[in-house]
Amino acid sequence: MRAFSRALDILSALTVGLASIALVGLIAMMGWLVFGRYVLNDTPTWIERAATLAILAIAMPVAAVGVRERFHLSVLGVREALPRTAQRWIALGCDALMGLFGAAMAWWSWELVDMVAAFRIPLLGISQGWTYVPMTAGGALMVLYAIEQVLKDFLSKEAPEQRGVAAAFLE
Repeated sequence: MRAFSRALDILSALTVGLASIALVGLIAMMGWLVFGRYVLNDTPTWIERAATLAILAIAMPVAAVGVRERFHLSVLGVREALPRTAQRWIALGCDALMGLFGAAMAWWSWELVDMVAAFRIPLLGISQGWTYVPMTAGGALMVLYAIEQVLKDFLSKEAPEQRGVAAAFLE
C-alpha cells in the first residue's frame, strides 16, 4: 500500500505541476489576447479556443487530485455527526462512488475522443478529440485516486482523515 500511495504522491504532484505550467501558459495567452486586441488592434482569434483547451487541461486532472486530497464535493457535516463506524462506511461509499464516476467519465469521454478525432478545430488545426482528452485523463486519475482512498478506508480502523491540499508535497 505504501508503494502505491508513494507512486500516487508523485503522480499527484506531477499533475499539479503540469497544471501550474498550463496556468502560466493560459495567463500568457490572455495577455497576448489583450495586447493584440487593444494595442495592435488585431485580435488573435485562435487564443480563445486554445484558452478553452488550457482550462480543460487544468481543471479536469486537478479535479481528480481533489478526489485524492478529499476536497471534492462532499457534505462533511452530516458524516462527522455520525458515529465513527458509520463515518468510515460513508467515506468508503463516497470514495467508491467517486471511482465509479471517474470510470464512467473516462469511458464515455474516450468515446467522444474517438467520435470526433477526424474533425479539426478550425482556428487551431488540431483534432477535436483534444477537447475531451483532459476529461478522459481526469476520469482515469479519479479511478486511481479513488482506489487508493477505498483501500485506505477499508484498511483503516479509524474515521477517514481530511487531507490537506499540499499533503502530497509535504510528505
